[in-house]
Amino acid sequence: MALRPIRSADAPLLREIFADAIESQAPGLYTPDQIRAWTSLAWLPGVLDRLFRDGDGWISGEGAAFAMRQPQDRLALLYCRGRASRQGHGTALVKRIECDARADGLAHIHAEASLLSRPLLERCGWRFLRHETFTVAGVPFEHHRMERQLHS
Repeated sequence: MALRPIRSADAPLLREIFADAIESQAPGLYTPDQIRAWTSLAWLPGVLDRLFRDGDGWISGEGAAFAMRQPQDRLALLYCRGRASRQGHGTALVKRIECDARADGLAHIHAEASLLSRPLLERCGWRFLRHETFTVAGVPFEHHRMERQLHS
C-alpha cells in the first residue's frame, strides 16, 4: 500500500476524504442527525484547521484514506473513502502510525474510536478501555477510548 506524508496543501483533500468516509459508511451505524453533524465538521472554518496544521500523518493511495496523530501519542483521525474501504488502507495507515509512535519512543498510543474504526483497531491489536459520550452541534455521540501498547 503506497503511503505518503501529509503536506499542508492537502487540507482540502483531507476534508473531502473525511466527509466521504462519514457519508458513505456511517448510515446504519449513526442517525441522519449524527451524520449531518459529524460531516459538517469537515467544512466549518477553524474546526479541523489546527489539527491539519499541527498533526503528523499519512495519505494512502491517491487520496483514498488518511490518518493523523495529534498530539504524538494520539491517533486523532483515521478516515477512508467508502469506495476504498476494506482494501487495506486503514490497516496500512494504523500500522504506519504505530511505527511512527514507536520511532518517537512512545510506549503506547490512544484513540477515541468511532463505531466505524473500533473493529479495525481491534483487529490491529488495540484494546478497548471505555465508552465516552460527547456532543457535536448539540447531537449526542458515543466513542470508544482505545489504546495500543507499543512493544519494541
